[in-house]
This record gives sequence, C-alpha cells and structure tokens, in this order.
Amino acid sequence: MRKSKLEAAETRRRIVKTAAAEFRRKGIRSTGLSDVMATAGLTHGGFYRHFASKDELVAEACAAAMQSLDETAEAAACRSVAKKGLEVLLTSYLSTDHRDNVANGCPLAGLGSELARSDNKTRAAATAGFLKVVDMLAKQYRQTSPERARARALVAAAAMVGAVTMSRIVTDPKLSAAILHSARKYLVRI
Repeated sequence: MRKSKLEAAETRRRIVKTAAAEFRRKGIRSTGLSDVMATAGLTHGGFYRHFASKDELVAEACAAAMQSLDETAEAAACRSVAKKGLEVLLTSYLSTDHRDNVANGCPLAGLGSELARSDNKTRAAATAGFLKVVDMLAKQYRQTSPERARARALVAAAAMVGAVTMSRIVTDPKLSAAILHSARKYLVRI
C-alpha cells in the first residue's frame, strides 16, 4: 500500500532526525545508510524513495542538527535576558553535559573535520547554522557597535566549537573540564 504524502514527509523527517544523531554519534563516514534506516525502524531498501544519495541526507541532517542547536540556544538566551544571556549560552554550550552528549550536541564540534570535507550543500548548511550562532551571540554584546559585536561573536563561536572538540579529544577528565571552564571564563570577558 502506498503511503500518503504526509506519511512520506513524516518518514523523511524521522530519517533526517535519526541520521543527524547517528552522524554525530559515530561520524559521517562510519555511519552507513543501513545503520540509519535500521535505527529509524525502517528497511535499507526504502532509503532511495526519500533521498537521491547519502550526500543529500548528510546535508539535510546537518541543517536539521544546526536548526535544533540554534533553537535550543536561542530559547536559553531569551529565557535569561535578565540573567546575562551570554553567560547562559556559554554555560550551556561549554558544559560537561554538552561534551558528553555527542549524539545531540553541536554538529560543528562533533563533525567539524568531516563537514570540512563534505560537498558544498552540506558545507552551506553548516555555514548557515554557524552564522545563526554568531548572530545570536552578537546580540548578547549590547554595549558595543554592531561590527565589534560581530567580531566578538565570531571569536566566541569559533572558540566554543574548538573548546568542546578538544574537551572530547583529550583523555584526562580534569584537563577536559579545565578546557571547558577556561574557555567559558575567558569568553564571558571578551
């Protein structure tokens, strides 16, 4: 029996959401299409009814993961206007919880080197997500010119991604926590 357009759209959304988590958890190259489909509760054969290629899925999964990250961060910043939104964003992003939650964490920190080697559509999705983070951070620098706020936000966003990435790489838990703490402490002051 053929699925309705609504059911097909829901299935596609489920595949993209599953792929976004699986790619972050295991890496893009290490995650096969059959892994994604099985985790989504579907058969491998149905993949090509929804996507032309793995690259198409990677681009959509990257965009969905960035959108989810942006929505979460924006909600945190909005809820805490009175509590210094920048500190809330930094505390949330540069936390051990975020470090340890690879499957639902920032795709830039989890997949950065793979995204850099991806096709233009995937890199464009990552770029758009990164720029949303930069814009969100720039809004937190209220006491400065828009140009200076954007420059600070670019540095902060790059440092945040780098700090989470390094905190995941190092083998010493104390060093990992120190990286996150030091980055957070420094970025609050810039």
